[in-house]
Amino acid sequence: MSDSTARLSPLVPAGSFFGHPKGLAYIVFTEAWERFSFYGMQALLVLYMAGYLFQPGAVDQVAGFHPFRAVVEGIFGPLSTQALATQVFGLYGGLTYLTPIFGGLIGDRWVGRRRAVALGAGLMAFGHFVMAFEAAFLLALLCLVLGCGLLKGNLAAQVGALYDRTDSKRDAAFSLYYMAINLGACLAPLVCGTLGEIYGWHYGFGAAGIGMLIGLVIYLAGKHHLPPDEIVRADTPRASLTAKDRHVILALLLVLLTATLFWTVQTQVWTTYVLWLRDRVDRDLFGFDLPITWFQSVDTLAVLALAPVSLVIWRRLARRRAEPGDLGKLIIGYALFAAACLWLALSELANGGEGRIAVIWPILFHFICASGYLHVAPIALALFTRSGPPSINAMMVGVYYLSIFGGSIASGWLGRFYEAMSPAGFWTLHAAIVGAGSVTILLLKRPLGRVLAR
Repeated sequence: MSDSTARLSPLVPAGSFFGHPKGLAYIVFTEAWERFSFYGMQALLVLYMAGYLFQPGAVDQVAGFHPFRAVVEGIFGPLSTQALATQVFGLYGGLTYLTPIFGGLIGDRWVGRRRAVALGAGLMAFGHFVMAFEAAFLLALLCLVLGCGLLKGNLAAQVGALYDRTDSKRDAAFSLYYMAINLGACLAPLVCGTLGEIYGWHYGFGAAGIGMLIGLVIYLAGKHHLPPDEIVRADTPRASLTAKDRHVILALLLVLLTATLFWTVQTQVWTTYVLWLRDRVDRDLFGFDLPITWFQSVDTLAVLALAPVSLVIWRRLARRRAEPGDLGKLIIGYALFAAACLWLALSELANGGEGRIAVIWPILFHFICASGYLHVAPIALALFTRSGPPSINAMMVGVYYLSIFGGSIASGWLGRFYEAMSPAGFWTLHAAIVGAGSVTILLLKRPLGRVLAR
């Protein structure tokens, strides 16, 4: 038995998957198919709502829609069809990052992580399939939100539970896990998006449901290789927070506000941006009309292509002791995302309002976005995990995800201005929003750095 195997949790069955326990293989492939279903449906959602479901005639078939719309407009004000579509997407996307906090509690303290994942996968598959029926649209969204809440955190937690805390292979395991996320996110718009746009919305949603069923079958097939559930007592004592801990929490909350600005703009890639692609871009590439959803795959491909480049650059800068710290990377990342929005505004100005915009503009936009994303998303999460007080470290990670929740809802709200403003003005507004995050961290970098240094 190797030293690595010896360090595995003694309750986890031994096996081999690239030198890792077999359970990791089942978790990785479950996650790949779950992300395939999640991003496949998400790539179609705004186009489906704005272009079909919320149009007169079709919308009357949706059970409970009029009371639902009344509640949404009671909170956010009167909404046009397109604005309602972006706001509903914002609510849906935000809740998928809020419910995992409660789903994790359910898995840890009541039903166990295995049952929570299986129940969540079943709810998500059901939600995808009933999306084929217009009348069940709101029920479908509810099932997807609840299912994602049960599955997301509990599945990721099982990766760590396969290893002892001192095992050096934990990082490699999470790298494989995130590769599965990116693989599923990349392939989903190509398959589900193409089916939905070309052959019919419900074919795309059905493909997402099939993907989730495959993930569920894989997960259940590997149940004997998964880590056992350990129910945590709610009254487990925790260490008290010190004065320094409280200062750290306040500093992290300030970072959280800037991250919310980032996620507000980043979420537009899934909401108003797809409407802009539909309305303003000539998607012809060498005689082939690119489906709108394919640009979501370009977004993920850009991240995969630029990730190793970023690591090489940071490594070289580190040798010269010139690598920017976490706060420095956030400043750069926010600024790059602002530049990406200005790039879209520039495409409108260069076009002069004559005809449609060349497809090269949005393609390059995704690569600028990806560079900014790599400076923000993993860095901000790492900052919260490293600097958060040990006694509430896991909770602080959950708090970080509130930035995505808030950003998603704000992004949906901003979608109403797409019809009221010029496209150039709309994207300039978003550049200002995420640019404000960069300026805020830049101005407060020194005091924040002193507090967050641990």
